[in-house]
Amino acid sequence: MPVLFTIIGICTITALLLAAFGPYIRRCAGGGVCTSSARLDGKTVLITGANTGIGKETARELAQRGARVILACRDLAKAEATAWEIREVTGSKQIVVRELDLADKASIYQFAENVRQEEKQINVLINNAGVMMCPFSKTRDGFEMQFGVNHLGHFLLTYLLLDLMKSSVPARIVNVSSFAHIFGRINFEDLQSEKSYDGGMAYCQSKLANILFTQELARHLKDTKVTVNSVHPGAVKSELTRHSSIMSLAWRVLTFLIKTPEQGAQTSIYCAVAEELREISGKHFSDCSPAFVAPQGRNDATARKLWDISCKLLEIRWD
Repeated sequence: MPVLFTIIGICTITALLLAAFGPYIRRCAGGGVCTSSARLDGKTVLITGANTGIGKETARELAQRGARVILACRDLAKAEATAWEIREVTGSKQIVVRELDLADKASIYQFAENVRQEEKQINVLINNAGVMMCPFSKTRDGFEMQFGVNHLGHFLLTYLLLDLMKSSVPARIVNVSSFAHIFGRINFEDLQSEKSYDGGMAYCQSKLANILFTQELARHLKDTKVTVNSVHPGAVKSELTRHSSIMSLAWRVLTFLIKTPEQGAQTSIYCAVAEELREISGKHFSDCSPAFVAPQGRNDATARKLWDISCKLLEIRWD
């Protein structure tokens, strides 16, 4: 009985401490805030996966700054609801919804063609959409889902929109990666995880691919006035963990340490608008500051090889 009373006492004290200091801990865990007051009037921003989470909050903030914002989403019903909400909150009439399924090359090609026909410019492209630790499955074109959506889908989309962005300079590309890249390795012998599949490792590989793509793309874009940087948004409470019961449980238990979507969007916003990043390219950011990149994310040979294989898999020529 004394042991039981001790356990209850410890739990009670812990609960009281969390209640008292939880808000302070949450503020500290919230990380950096974009302090730039830069406006985007007359600019067009395209955000993938903008109907929820950090994509939605990024879209809301950039619309508030005067941008025309294109929500590129697979679920049109959710996207339209988000667009209506952003219009109500910001007063902006420049919120556009377009269908895009990054797990389908045909959808990406159709989306890009529509954008090229309808839009005069794309000043900011934020490759935000993603899937995390899903059960093994393949995209419509036969790619492992996480590698296919998180890397190849955005690789192809960027390729198809780049000429329009080059005609819209200065322009910026923001690739949403993750700290998880430090656990990733590019398994060139089994890129599609067909020999063995681990959802967590496949996710880490796709996030490392985002980092390597950013760095190689920066080299290709040298002297074009189109910059590209990657970001780690932090541990954010969003729908991204829906496929992982362990991650969902951890998010609930450690909720006071988890960023809100608004907090998680700050670094994407920063890389999209900050004046001091006008000519910065090929870098990685977290909490609105330069961030650590693991050695495997700084390997030029791996970046070039991944670039070449990605082009081959997508059947494109990107010199």
